[in-house]
Amino acid sequence: MSMKGALLKDTSIKSTSMKITIRSTAIWIVASLLSISLVGCGGSSSSKDSPKLMTKALLGEPLFFDKNLSFDRTQSCATCHNPEQGFVDGRINDASREEIASAGSLGDNQISIGDRNAPTAAYAAFSPVFHQGIRSRSNKLMTDLDIPAYEGFIGGQFWDGREADLKGQAGGPPLNPDEMNMPDKASVVERIKENPEYVAGFEYVYGANIFDDADKAYSAMAESIAEFEKTAEFAPFDSKFDRSFLAEGDDERFEYPITKAGFGKALFFSSDLSCAACHQIMPVPMKRELFTSFEFHNIGVPENTALREINGVTALDNGLLKNEAVSDDSEKGKFKVPTLRNVAVTAPYMHNGVFNELETVIRFYQHAKDRAADRNTGAVNPETELLWRAAEISDNIAHDLLGKNKRNLNDTEVEGLVCFLMSLTDARYEHLLDPVKVKTCLL
Repeated sequence: MSMKGALLKDTSIKSTSMKITIRSTAIWIVASLLSISLVGCGGSSSSKDSPKLMTKALLGEPLFFDKNLSFDRTQSCATCHNPEQGFVDGRINDASREEIASAGSLGDNQISIGDRNAPTAAYAAFSPVFHQGIRSRSNKLMTDLDIPAYEGFIGGQFWDGREADLKGQAGGPPLNPDEMNMPDKASVVERIKENPEYVAGFEYVYGANIFDDADKAYSAMAESIAEFEKTAEFAPFDSKFDRSFLAEGDDERFEYPITKAGFGKALFFSSDLSCAACHQIMPVPMKRELFTSFEFHNIGVPENTALREINGVTALDNGLLKNEAVSDDSEKGKFKVPTLRNVAVTAPYMHNGVFNELETVIRFYQHAKDRAADRNTGAVNPETELLWRAAEISDNIAHDLLGKNKRNLNDTEVEGLVCFLMSLTDARYEHLLDPVKVKTCLL
């Protein structure tokens, strides 16, 4: 529910050493899926006096959409994470370019514009609790590129992982002056108490005395929203990619059409490109792949000067280093790897929304490979038709990882990758895809 660039008071998280193997990762994903399927099954009482909002998830749903929880009653979680638009902020404001959603969200005060691109709330429930550990690259093809295991911070919420989990994330924006702008927790709780259905639901789920302590009531609100975000509403796993798996007994057979999207899929998971190093968590391509490793990297994204001309921000964004649990300067400029699910309908791209088109993102990775090899090709950003600008934070760009790609992408391959990424769109959002591209990609 975060808006772009908002700086919240982070909860300090003690890092623990943790090694995530393919086996443990699979167990974690299965457990997460089971948890999601069971959310909202509480409230065992069948009494006719049971309230309408009788589980945490049922409480969380209207809270997620409630604009009364912002100071001027203009903004809810859903404002910046619109379920009709891939759970991102699709609003146009003064910082928008070419009628594409702004990279920075407008606050409840109708003045503030953030500095980061609001990440999708879809599939966010699968991000593990923020921790430091080791993650083996699960794709066996990564061995062909000699990509070692990842060692560093993993998971959490927000681009910098500064909240350990969804509950922490949900509790931040109501109190942020650039977002929902409420003065304190007690004020938010008073807004909750204005609604009799909320009062009945909170007392049923959390106890008759829940409103005696504003901090506990606020925590219950954040927890309820988090439980709603764990429901299948946010993670249907029904894209064309998922529908390409055909069940055969206890096994699953993967069939992908021989189309441009199929060609792009082959490229994406091949050992010619390093896409899967950061955007694949299962051992092989399979249903319910999350298309993110939850790792943190600095890939050398340029500053979004167009956004900052509007919001007035001048300080560099140090990314992971803004997380109070992180103090090592070597983490500067790193951001969490986002999921690629629904990526074709959730522009703009990167943590600061500096790119508007998927093609630009893919060509940026080709540029990143050339930059890693200290090779000046004269390539330009297709959106600006100017040379690629320098990285905002250049201290520790992941040149070793970005330079592993063996293939120099041509126009046909770029198009194929775009088509494949379009196939990762949930069924409910397929109508948002560019119809011309859908026809060209044969989706």
